[in-house]
Amino acid sequence: MKHRRYIIVLLVLLCSVVAMAQEPKKFDPVQFEADLEQFVATEARLTPTESATFFPLYREMRKKQMAYFGYHRRWHIVDELDDKACAEAIRRMDSNDLEIKRLQQLYHEKFLHILPASKVFRIIKAEEKFHRQQFKRAHFNGKKHCHHGAK
Repeated sequence: MKHRRYIIVLLVLLCSVVAMAQEPKKFDPVQFEADLEQFVATEARLTPTESATFFPLYREMRKKQMAYFGYHRRWHIVDELDDKACAEAIRRMDSNDLEIKRLQQLYHEKFLHILPASKVFRIIKAEEKFHRQQFKRAHFNGKKHCHHGAK
């Protein structure tokens, strides 16, 4: 009888752990930025001194970029039946994309003044790699797995 109770408690505990592990995690922007910085520092092989000089400038650039990305999230509210509104939204999105590129170009030049070009290049590649990995992870975790042919 004691073994049965022990097994039941163990099974309940195991089921709750499995259920919690399968819950989708909410996006944490602070954790995302910390993970991004750690990944970039590691991939670019930044020294602690270089990191201390580079990341305040990098955070400044990211903060400015986020203002432009905010508009891209709002394009969903455009009335798709209104051609004039759609044309305006397209022009604003294109303008924002160009501004983001100008901002990157400006900050890349600033980065080149404080770090060797090889490290700046690795930083750019690392940031792209990090975003690709996060996208794949989010896409994979968000997919519902099903077996084709099963009814």
